[in-house]
Amino acid sequence: MRGRLPPFRVGTRGSQLARAQTELALAALKRVAPDVALETVVITPAGDRDKTTPLSILGGQGVFSKELHEALLDGRIDLAVHSVKDLPSELPDGVALAAIVIRSDPRDVLVSRDGARLGQLPSGARIGTSSRRRQALLRRARPDLMVADIRGNLDTRLRKLDRGDFDAVVLAATGLHRLGWESRVTEYLSPDTFVPAPGQGALGITCRADDEELRALLEQAHDPVAGRAVEVERAFLRAIGGGCQAPIGAYATVDGGQVTLRALLGDSALKRLEWRQVTVPDEQAVAAARALATELKAALGIEEAVRP
Repeated sequence: MRGRLPPFRVGTRGSQLARAQTELALAALKRVAPDVALETVVITPAGDRDKTTPLSILGGQGVFSKELHEALLDGRIDLAVHSVKDLPSELPDGVALAAIVIRSDPRDVLVSRDGARLGQLPSGARIGTSSRRRQALLRRARPDLMVADIRGNLDTRLRKLDRGDFDAVVLAATGLHRLGWESRVTEYLSPDTFVPAPGQGALGITCRADDEELRALLEQAHDPVAGRAVEVERAFLRAIGGGCQAPIGAYATVDGGQVTLRALLGDSALKRLEWRQVTVPDEQAVAAARALATELKAALGIEEAVRP
């Protein structure tokens, strides 16, 4: 193991949450390889440089990972830590998702200024989210609300809420938990109806596909249960075609050799949503995810894959 040589360079985004998540990932590596040397390198992707343009215009999937993977491929870093929900459905050639090191609460949460739950918000309340999936689900649950785009890091979004720009925001539970801000949560939204994004709550590590030594190390830190759930969710995402123009949700749970997948797909106009759920033996789960994607696209009349 190369721990006595120059350290592995670990790419991370620079936000407070990204740094906290990178520390969690590095702790997982240290548990299996205490002597390995690790050095953090901050990379600023387009999604962090431009905090005003809606993600659907800025580029959708990959907007928070593209520069990290470019740094991997040109040798500036050796591995990169990601929120798996930010990874594109297809990774660049030469890049491998080598480990899922942890998966925390995958649910979405509502944070409101006055403590009102989703069903209690007054008609016309302004609710912020940058996710097309969350926008579609909010419009279905409460068509009387004003759903508006919100950009910025987690702390920025909370400041916008607190200063009155919004009456409520929808965020990922994991981010609040990892920063110790769980007291801000007003309501946890059920994954049965508010189906999470594929990979939400999971921390993944990518590296160069041909770096066998590093891949062997990362395999030791891999969580096989979380990894299997993420694999099934991302199989659904790839079969849909990825992209940020359509609402896409997938949440898999693994229990006793069985995998349950809840899947969601909407049209790009955010007017129609289709849900499905299936429970199958583990060995059939990836094929079932692909079949669900085909079924949902057919139900919505989507013939072409959604723009990746």
